[in-house]
Amino acid sequence: MLDAPLITPVVLIIFKRLETTRRVFAAIRQVKPKHLLVIADAPRHDRPGEAEKCAAARAIIDTVDWDCEVIKRYADHNLGCARSVASGLSWAFSLVESAIILEDDCLPDPSFFGFCQELLERYRDDSRITSISGQNVQLGRRRTDYDYYFSAFNHIWGWATWRRAWNHFDLRMQRWPEFRDQGLLEQIWEPAACRYWRNILEATYSDPSRQTNWDYQWTFSCWSQSGLGIIANQNLVSNLGFDAEGTNILSAQGEFAARYSQMPTQPLKLPLRHPPFVLRHLEADRFTQNTLFRQSRLQQMKALVKAQIKAQIKPVSAKPVSAKQPAGISPFSSL
Repeated sequence: MLDAPLITPVVLIIFKRLETTRRVFAAIRQVKPKHLLVIADAPRHDRPGEAEKCAAARAIIDTVDWDCEVIKRYADHNLGCARSVASGLSWAFSLVESAIILEDDCLPDPSFFGFCQELLERYRDDSRITSISGQNVQLGRRRTDYDYYFSAFNHIWGWATWRRAWNHFDLRMQRWPEFRDQGLLEQIWEPAACRYWRNILEATYSDPSRQTNWDYQWTFSCWSQSGLGIIANQNLVSNLGFDAEGTNILSAQGEFAARYSQMPTQPLKLPLRHPPFVLRHLEADRFTQNTLFRQSRLQQMKALVKAQIKAQIKPVSAKPVSAKQPAGISPFSSL
């Protein structure tokens, strides 16, 4: 639990999920933040029953029963996941300097809030750090004797950041060609991982619709500034969203879901034990790359064809330029 009142603003991103929204809202109610900012996209007109679900999800917010400033940004027409989240977070950071961010299917342990609040204050003016994540995908492996480690990854199943970091976000990734052509990705990743991320970022940049992904753009924004993410040394957030209600994750079946759906959480004790050095944990990042972000050649080629059809471009080589997870899954996304 918190050692101090939760004065850090909490951003809650909702859409049409009811049960998971209730559970995440209950977790927020438990810690009683002083400020709650809510982002909600509008329903799609061609989806029967979606308007009613969106209205019911928004009604959950109206049950706030503690001393709390609630600020809402409810879209009046459907923006799509990428534009809704990206523009919503830009709106939030136009109002606040830092925030804890939860989507409607990311259920945090109560200690997640204190973890974020303490680290947002500690690294407020440290431009080396661009995000704080309660999501840990080391599958039970403890990487340090401290309560967190530093990573190239910026997991978004329960996270926090500052306005100073979000100011670098660009949904269109306009700097990607220059970054790619200067070989800067090779300064972050080993060859195999570099190929993987080049394919993903190239496909994201080339996709004119960008209706569901905003997370790869956020990752690129952090990497473009040599940003490090703080990762909790034990998992603090459980993703409940592996079902047909999601936009990017549509199934509770398969190896990916079996590994990452509803991962158990373990509370942290405050105050935190801080590492004395600000250095990326390479072993942890290699493990994440080889588990969360691995993909077969066949999957890459299927994604290549899909991306080329969507972008209506002529193939220029036999190499894959898209490397999304099976069935369109983005390992960063949860909506």
